[in-house]
Amino acid sequence: MAFPTLQFDFGQNLLQLISLNFDGFHGLSNLTLATTPESEYGSFVLTGVLMTIVVIYAMSKIGGELSKRVGLPPVLGELLGGVLVGVSAFHLIVFPETGAVAADSLMMSILQKLGDLDPTAMNHIFESQSEVISVLAELGVIVLLFEIGLESDLRELTKVGSQAAVVAVVGVVAPFLLGTVGLVALFHAPVIPAIFAGAALTATSIGITSKVLSDLGQLKSTEGTIIVGAAVIDDVLGIIVLAVVASLAKTGEVDLLNVVYLVIGASAFLLGSILLGKFFNKSFEAIAGKLQTRGALLIPACAFALVMAIIANSIHLEAILGAFAAGLVLDETDLRKELDRLVMPVADLLVPIFFVTVGAKADLGVLNPFIEENRAGLIIATFLVVVAIVGKVITGWAVFGKPGINRLAVGFGMIPRGEVGLVFAGIGSASGVLDKPLEAAIIVMVIVTTFIAPPLLQLVLDNPDDGDLDGTKADLEKPLALVE
Repeated sequence: MAFPTLQFDFGQNLLQLISLNFDGFHGLSNLTLATTPESEYGSFVLTGVLMTIVVIYAMSKIGGELSKRVGLPPVLGELLGGVLVGVSAFHLIVFPETGAVAADSLMMSILQKLGDLDPTAMNHIFESQSEVISVLAELGVIVLLFEIGLESDLRELTKVGSQAAVVAVVGVVAPFLLGTVGLVALFHAPVIPAIFAGAALTATSIGITSKVLSDLGQLKSTEGTIIVGAAVIDDVLGIIVLAVVASLAKTGEVDLLNVVYLVIGASAFLLGSILLGKFFNKSFEAIAGKLQTRGALLIPACAFALVMAIIANSIHLEAILGAFAAGLVLDETDLRKELDRLVMPVADLLVPIFFVTVGAKADLGVLNPFIEENRAGLIIATFLVVVAIVGKVITGWAVFGKPGINRLAVGFGMIPRGEVGLVFAGIGSASGVLDKPLEAAIIVMVIVTTFIAPPLLQLVLDNPDDGDLDGTKADLEKPLALVE
């Protein structure tokens, strides 16, 4: 789920967002009557947020259009657009989580000139504006997963549930063991930091993969269904792994009670969501049918998605899992197609904020070999990248009972770590477990896997025969056909 990180108390930050916007409008309407510094700052926070969103929209469209024109997934262009305006290039959009301060932000420099602000005011505005954008980015990925849930088919997910579970387990266990053992054996890393780095390798970014599958029209394919199902299970397993390693890093021992709580909570939530669909759909249709004002269908649906996200977040799961479950539940209603159409414009407004923000937070400076302190990290990163790719690609061969499956597509779909991997890096860094080389290596691994997965996935889905090598008669005849 994971950037440093987009993890925060959703309710508290939503209240902050509302408060900031109220202060902003008050400041704009009557700035001369402002009696407190906070109300003065509010108008500049709002201005900063609006300017940031304009930049995000511009880069998402420019990057997406250019990427599509050269035959690559648009999401890759959005990520690269974020890199250009982020901490790695122009510093238009930077965040405190990456270690940046107000003086590092070109956006803040523009605001300072507009309002002749002092450093204290700048820091306050920078932190508040960054928090608002992070909230909007989190809302963006929640809407994305709600939309993906609506586009998925619960019956098809149920059919491939066992395959998806096996893929997820292999995708967690294989990179974790390879990474942990390799770091200890080859690089003589201490055991607990090695375990933390191995845990970071287990993540899969469902947001990035599902967006690529949706753009390619492959979300409801067998491969797409297995990937999405596995990514959801992988996310739950990743949270449990994170709880274990965080406890290990903090106390030197594992809190088994917390692990059991997470396992039971996650299982109950996902199974309960599936059962809910059988009883909730008719009630939802009845409520929507009685409403006569605008948004009669969209607003109840979005409210339901947010409630599910809140429930998931309250039991220490990812909020996006709740939104995805809400989409699956409403996918079973007769109003699904209409709801799909209504949610799409909302997603078009919010989802780009998430992807551009991911790119903006990716610090490519750790890839510079001319900086001496980066070199040790790059050597370790090379190992982690190989393990990260191999450990997920082999999951395609864990699929059983599905002859003709595009195994490379399944494996490539599990590769991107995205924001989820950076959650691990951020928590490891904050706890003091990771030294600088190992922290840099994890960040490099996250960046590389995030950016190579979309084109690889498109490549094998555009050329499905490349990923279907099961040794069947048709496979053996392919080389002969080429010779002829």
